[in-house]
Amino acid sequence: MQCSWKAVLLLALASIAIQYTAIRTFTAKPFQICPVPNPLNCGLGQETESFDRLCDEYPYFTYNISRKTHILILATTRSGSSFVGQLFNQHSDVFYLFEPLYHVQTTLIPRLSHSKNTADRRVMLGASRDLLRSLYDCDLYFLESYIKPQPVNHTTDKLFRRGASKALCSPPVCDAFRPSEVNIEEGDCVKKCASLNMTLAADSCKDRRHVAIKIVRVPEINDLRALVEDPRLNLKIIQLVRDPRGILSSRIETFRDTYRLWRIWRATGRKPYNLDMSQLTVVCEDFLNSVSTGLSRPPWLKGKYMLVRYEDLARNPLKKTQEIYEYLGMSLDDNVVKWIQTNTRGSNELSAKHKYGTVRDSAANAESWRLKLSYDMVDYTQTVCQQILNQLGYKMVESPEELKNISVTLVEKRNFVPFL
Repeated sequence: MQCSWKAVLLLALASIAIQYTAIRTFTAKPFQICPVPNPLNCGLGQETESFDRLCDEYPYFTYNISRKTHILILATTRSGSSFVGQLFNQHSDVFYLFEPLYHVQTTLIPRLSHSKNTADRRVMLGASRDLLRSLYDCDLYFLESYIKPQPVNHTTDKLFRRGASKALCSPPVCDAFRPSEVNIEEGDCVKKCASLNMTLAADSCKDRRHVAIKIVRVPEINDLRALVEDPRLNLKIIQLVRDPRGILSSRIETFRDTYRLWRIWRATGRKPYNLDMSQLTVVCEDFLNSVSTGLSRPPWLKGKYMLVRYEDLARNPLKKTQEIYEYLGMSLDDNVVKWIQTNTRGSNELSAKHKYGTVRDSAANAESWRLKLSYDMVDYTQTVCQQILNQLGYKMVESPEELKNISVTLVEKRNFVPFL
């Protein structure tokens, strides 16, 4: 008997869901809301003997002690997220992780790119939220379930972009570099620090006052509501956005195979008939949905959300970084200031050679897409993404001459005040 393609798809999705459930059930330790035996952790402030009963009866209390700040950088690929991540990675009291959700995707849905399939999305988001909860609690053992091959004795050399986290390249995790060193190369960290001990990494996380995580695999702010409302977390979200025309240009240069047809369009001046429209439309739809939610200021996001345009950060990196830290209620570390001064005055030639690097002339890079895209491609992007371009304050290009006149900026002055 032959099975229909729908039946095969349902079986595959069921298998993925079962796999994720097994991982969650058998490897995760409980994320305790009320750690015993200290009743001061529970906002009810009752005696120890009744602590367990009260915490069972009142699941929605808050902590009554000084907590970590949990920072989440919500972005998309090629939007400047690596740059923003470094603004926290360089802080001496921040434990930073670079895109740990990569492991969730490659384990559960390895072929997922920009899938809008509801079942795919539900599986991915459920696993992602659970992992983020655990990581903010410095439970790195839960992450081991998604690393392939699975770590042996809590040791691995397969953590995605381990070298992008200064905390994972510094004592006690690694003794090859001094904590005060700036611009540790990823490759040097991987070579000199050898395998990563997850126990030491967890200890480093617990010793620091704040945890920052950068993600590009969660489409919209609404997908994070369960984490925002979780009383166990002190979550602050920084949503990073960038002009979609700049994102498209950067992806064409970086993901050469995936964006091959876009490169053909740019070279020949003719749009291929089989161009993958979702490579552009998904970005703009997700931005629109997410930004619309954030700017509508729903009660559940109060004090939890800040919108940052990459272009504003690129033009005034120190000033914008100070604003970000004020929103977080954190002091700006001298290491962060030093890193900004060192890494925002580089050359565009250097950034072109290192696609995932962060050393560049940030101001010049903000609108460099105007010299790389044809007018037809820009005009097409503006048609598809008109609504979000207007909402974020990006000006339209009306002619080929205006496109190349980079002395005139296409970014309106906007002050996106954090929702406090």
